[in-house]
Amino acid sequence: IFRETLSKRGVRVITGLGKYFRQIDKNRNGFLSQAAFKEALKVFHLEMSEGDFESLWLILDDSKSDKVDCGEFTRAVFGEMNEYRKAFVRKAYMKLDFNKTGSVPMVDVKKCYCAK
Repeated sequence: IFRETLSKRGVRVITGLGKYFRQIDKNRNGFLSQAAFKEALKVFHLEMSEGDFESLWLILDDSKSDKVDCGEFTRAVFGEMNEYRKAFVRKAYMKLDFNKTGSVPMVDVKKCYCAK
């Protein structure tokens, strides 16, 4: 039900929700509490019955940690990348990681990408 609601609302809502998750993730660990997750859904008018929310929470919090992993949530909604997209991302990353260190500092990203 939730995935159908999101697909009807469009990519803007989903990407906006992802940005909102990052904003309210105060300790930057990629996890949200049940209360924070529920509030985020309300902000984006993705409200549901308490029973539906509990079912969704049980699926998302499979580790029973009382937190939801924002990355897992995004993958659950979008699904895994297909091989074409994975290859494209690998190719872009290889260009950004020209020192072959395995990480890309923001300074290097700014050399290759202009967000204007």
